[in-house]
Amino acid sequence: MTAQRPTAPRIDYFALGGTIASVRGDGAGAIPTLTAADIADSVDGLDAVADVRAHQFLLKPSPEITVGDVLRLREAIADVVAAGTTGVVVTQGTDTIEETAFVMDLLWEGDRPIVFTGAMRNPSLPGSDGPANLLAAVQLAASEQAVGVGVTVCLGDEIHAARYVHKSHTSSPATFVSPGLGPIGWIAEGRPVVALRPTFRHLIRHPESAEQPPVALVRMGLGDDGRILGALAGLGYRGVVIEAFGGGHLPESALPAIASLAADMPVILASRTGAGEVLSDTYRFRGSEIELLDMGLIRAGALDGLKSRLLLSLCLATEQDRDAIAASFAVVGSTTGPVRG
Repeated sequence: MTAQRPTAPRIDYFALGGTIASVRGDGAGAIPTLTAADIADSVDGLDAVADVRAHQFLLKPSPEITVGDVLRLREAIADVVAAGTTGVVVTQGTDTIEETAFVMDLLWEGDRPIVFTGAMRNPSLPGSDGPANLLAAVQLAASEQAVGVGVTVCLGDEIHAARYVHKSHTSSPATFVSPGLGPIGWIAEGRPVVALRPTFRHLIRHPESAEQPPVALVRMGLGDDGRILGALAGLGYRGVVIEAFGGGHLPESALPAIASLAADMPVILASRTGAGEVLSDTYRFRGSEIELLDMGLIRAGALDGLKSRLLLSLCLATEQDRDAIAASFAVVGSTTGPVRG
């Protein structure tokens, strides 16, 4: 009697474009051209891992992706989860993958794995990494190891939590890092290993139809007096993230503009260093973190400016008041905390 082959797990693959889908045309430079089916068909051994259902969701470079696109993607993922998928893989350009994955992690409340991946070298180049990354992402999405972990980013056989991952180099295939933490797992001989699991997740119940309020991101530099801050309210911004020096410090000359801004809208205090938590009670001088927090700025915790901007925009879209926004940052920007709605 012949043994029956186990049913392959179903993985739904959503392609958004990016380097993994880009090839050179007649002129210089690669452009997104390959479809989800093209990319999936190019990966040797993919059908041995899972029954991959390819969906062409977008076909554009990642700087063109919006939060609205991620909201629509969330609904498409909810549909395939309801239809019984084991997990989901999303490919896109790597320029914004740390942001889209972070937003999806805040919006997705299910336990089914959602794995983002892409490529640093397009298929026209020697050593293109897209096929290997897609194979690893499917292996991860099909694994019990990824259930309940939240949204992850998987490139170069490393698994990163969406809340911590950061693109650190313009062109290196090893560009993705998680400052202060490192990868939470890896792929070894086709076998996913999740060695670290996030202790909590934070959910924002964002309706697809809600307007996404604009939030400014301002990085401060040596001698900056913050004069640009005075123009932000008139430009229609509803909130601001300031990337301050070190642990959360700003020049004294910028304080009047910051105080005026904080009276009009939520202002998040993040660090331009990209790693570590914004301080809360270490220094007291004009422009120190103690004085800035006393002025009403909201501490970003361990979130960098990019992710703080997105979290603030989602909070504003769901009509959170200042106290609720501060509570959201206290949870997401911390290392421990409850799941909240």
